[in-house]
Amino acid sequence: MKILFMGTPDFAAGSLKSLISAGYEISAVVTQPDRPKGRSGKPVFSPVKEVAVAAGIPVLQPQRIKNPEETARLLEYPADIYVVAAFGQILSKEILQQPRLGCINVHASLLPGYRGASPIQRVILNGEKKTGVTIMQMNEGLDTGDILYSKSLELAPDETFETLHDRLMELGGEALTEALPLIESGSITPIPQDDSLSSYAPLIKKEDGVIDWSDSAEKIYARVRAFNPWPGAFTYLNGKILKIWGAQPSDKNGEPGVILSVDKTSFTVGCGEGAIVVNSLQPEGKKQMDTGAFLLGNKLDTGMRLG
Repeated sequence: MKILFMGTPDFAAGSLKSLISAGYEISAVVTQPDRPKGRSGKPVFSPVKEVAVAAGIPVLQPQRIKNPEETARLLEYPADIYVVAAFGQILSKEILQQPRLGCINVHASLLPGYRGASPIQRVILNGEKKTGVTIMQMNEGLDTGDILYSKSLELAPDETFETLHDRLMELGGEALTEALPLIESGSITPIPQDDSLSSYAPLIKKEDGVIDWSDSAEKIYARVRAFNPWPGAFTYLNGKILKIWGAQPSDKNGEPGVILSVDKTSFTVGCGEGAIVVNSLQPEGKKQMDTGAFLLGNKLDTGMRLG
């Protein structure tokens, strides 16, 4: 089976590594163009490109893959199937119909739940206990194709985006290499998705990190975990951004956004229901630090308001 792989970030790189380790023949890799990064502004390879270059696999980086000339380039690389994982561009019907076995997608949720760009964050935000990966036959819709294969896992109580991302990245590679032989042999029965059970997980924006202290402590704790490391859950202290990195729910009660107590290593803030104990934070323009270190140089008093 010859594979053409499309993907860009670390999540996709995990699937590509699994294909390489399993010995699959990969005719080419398609990824997003190099982007400027850091203070230097120099273009850097995507994680997928780094893996492909290290393995000696040809790399294509179209600005817009739906352009006819870019689509034509794909035909120069024969493949029985296109494997897509977090590529970042929409495929045309023409592309979807190119390979003999069609195009499949490695999606980081148990479809039909959480279609869209940010399923990992959304399952944490919504307090889900279980998630997983789905290998889906792609169609022209947004994550609406038939389900071919899936694997699940349980979320840890303190799960962050970073930890769940890495677990799902590994699980995605496992699911992909388990599903491909079944797809090739025709022994998988595609399962149509029930649209009534679907939910949309839109792209995360920086402003989504703003903490609403009228939410319950559990919801705010979920926001802190879901947006670690980006964009970070944040509030305002004396008009400046204060990111909250480490927190725990508390059964204390008090006015939302108001500091209820301060000790040497943490402070507690009232929420719409319960309270949040803040033990790690990042003041605007500074590095992440333990709350105890912050309190050595910044005086906080009960009754002060955040937000």
